[in-house]
Amino acid sequence: MELTHVAAREGRLSGLLRADMKLSAGLMNRLKWQSALLVNGVPVHTDYLVRSGDVITVILDEPRPEYPAQNGALSILYEDAHLLAVDKPAGMLIHPSRNRAEGTLANFVVGYYLRTGQSCAFHPVTRLDRDTFGIVLLAKNSHIHSRMQAAPPKKTYRALVFGCPAAESGTMDAPIARKPLPSLLREIRPDGKPSVTEYRVLERWDAHSLLELRPVTGRTHQLRLHCAFLGCPILGDPQYGTEASQAYSGTLGLTHQLLCARMLEFDHPVTGEHLTLESRLDAALPRRESSV
Repeated sequence: MELTHVAAREGRLSGLLRADMKLSAGLMNRLKWQSALLVNGVPVHTDYLVRSGDVITVILDEPRPEYPAQNGALSILYEDAHLLAVDKPAGMLIHPSRNRAEGTLANFVVGYYLRTGQSCAFHPVTRLDRDTFGIVLLAKNSHIHSRMQAAPPKKTYRALVFGCPAAESGTMDAPIARKPLPSLLREIRPDGKPSVTEYRVLERWDAHSLLELRPVTGRTHQLRLHCAFLGCPILGDPQYGTEASQAYSGTLGLTHQLLCARMLEFDHPVTGEHLTLESRLDAALPRRESSV
């Protein structure tokens, strides 16, 4: 993959890369040793004096990952030269681990890039728990990933929860900390990191309700913990549910938590276009009492 830019002013290449092309210092320093910085088609160093009208080219070919590329079904919601957004089903890991090197979203995305001749890597801008389903946004190279991290997308989730909040909307402000090792779970604790979620009730039934959730911060397991903190744990959540919610989920035969990453809103890091992406998996959240 290549980024190109026509210089509108004179200056050292390093300055134009940082100010005009928004390359991070770390990426720029890595690329300068790979003959990946060109001016008018000729490899140069970062101290090269660029003149107005010169064409700057940055080659962003990514190394092959250590984990295998696999063919697998991908539900693509959006794609261009810089970004890929897909709907992740429940039960799929985002990235390989020591215990599982295949069958993850990363394996299938890398396989897709190979089949379509794209020299890209797997850079998740957003991440989901294994059993959370919905939109995952990916950058195709480390430069775009860095740009997206500087201006992350606004996220909207929907969750089917046990019980009904008293208020129609509100803000959950409860700090989150990691439980002592070897546990991988988190807990609400006064000495935890600040964690804020906005919620709105969309529908109510006798035993459960449908919530819209907007995380202001991005802590691990934040939405699951905050719904439990609200007194309305997410249906199907085996870790943070109450005895009553887990019993209710069991009678419904749920195999995963009913939490969907429904919508992402952000400005495109290259074009500046405002994008709104919506999951097609939102329909997996039942609406009626009898269908849950």
